[in-house]
Amino acid sequence: MGNKLRFGIMSTARIARNSMIPGILKSERCEVTVIASRNKDKAAEVAEHFNIPKYYGSYEALLDDPEIDAVYIPLPNHLHKPWTIKAIMAGKHVLCEKPAALNEVDVRQMVDAAKEHKVVFAEAFMYRYHPKHARVRELIDCGEIGEVRSIHGSFTFNNAADKGNVRYSKEMGGGSIYDVGCYPISAARMIYGQEPLAITAHASYSEDHDGVDMMAHGLLEFENGLGLTFECGMWAYSRCSLEISGSEGRIELPSAFGWERMEDQAQILIHTAKGTREERLGAHNHFALQADAIAAAVKDGIPLPYSPEDAIQNIRVIDACLESARTSTRVLIG
Repeated sequence: MGNKLRFGIMSTARIARNSMIPGILKSERCEVTVIASRNKDKAAEVAEHFNIPKYYGSYEALLDDPEIDAVYIPLPNHLHKPWTIKAIMAGKHVLCEKPAALNEVDVRQMVDAAKEHKVVFAEAFMYRYHPKHARVRELIDCGEIGEVRSIHGSFTFNNAADKGNVRYSKEMGGGSIYDVGCYPISAARMIYGQEPLAITAHASYSEDHDGVDMMAHGLLEFENGLGLTFECGMWAYSRCSLEISGSEGRIELPSAFGWERMEDQAQILIHTAKGTREERLGAHNHFALQADAIAAAVKDGIPLPYSPEDAIQNIRVIDACLESARTSTRVLIG
């Protein structure tokens, strides 16, 4: 397969153009070989902009190309499962945008198909590959903030005026919980190292936006009295933060799920009785780091830091969150 993992990009979606393709191009072990779109002219335009060697006017043509090893899928949520399965059947490794699919049954089928065909499957929670999250783990393990007591996460933005956006289509898997609520949910599971027991969620819906959840608040219950409180939304002023409260201090990530473009930007704030300390880890492109982790899994057999089964666990929690919001009840997560 050569020295670099060859990616095909399935769609000219904004996250592909603005984030993933630039990230792959900055990675050490990957390259973009092909891009495909249902609009061949659009594929040609993006290919020219990024100097991508080939482009196609169909996703099938991309999967038929023997010169790609892996496929990145940033399609609307309801298309993740069918195109992931097709890519796996074509022998391609898959990096699929979050959420991996719209329910646990579908995600499990995707994971099982990848195992059966012996290809790598990963859900694209890029933020987890940024070194600031490993540093947070170190700070917790060394007792910097004492015993962890709670986590609070916020991920909101406001583009409600763009009513044609796929985020506002129920059929396509729109809604704030699928789109951004999944981030603090995955982060709490990562930090606590356990799965939640129950969820209580409350959401606001908009008939002007196909009835999807526009804003949601939730409480995830973990063992030993631990919890996550979170807010997510698509019609609130932008926030992207995570706070971990301990018995002796608090860790704050002002841009928990984003990546800082400036070398001197504070990424971690540690608040204790001694005062507040800032830590700067430098500018790291977590899209590039994610791509290199996929390459290491494919080429070196190094297990991904987050297994395919993690995607199953995460959608199980999201399923329960959506059910709780719909029914206004506390939902146990079995």
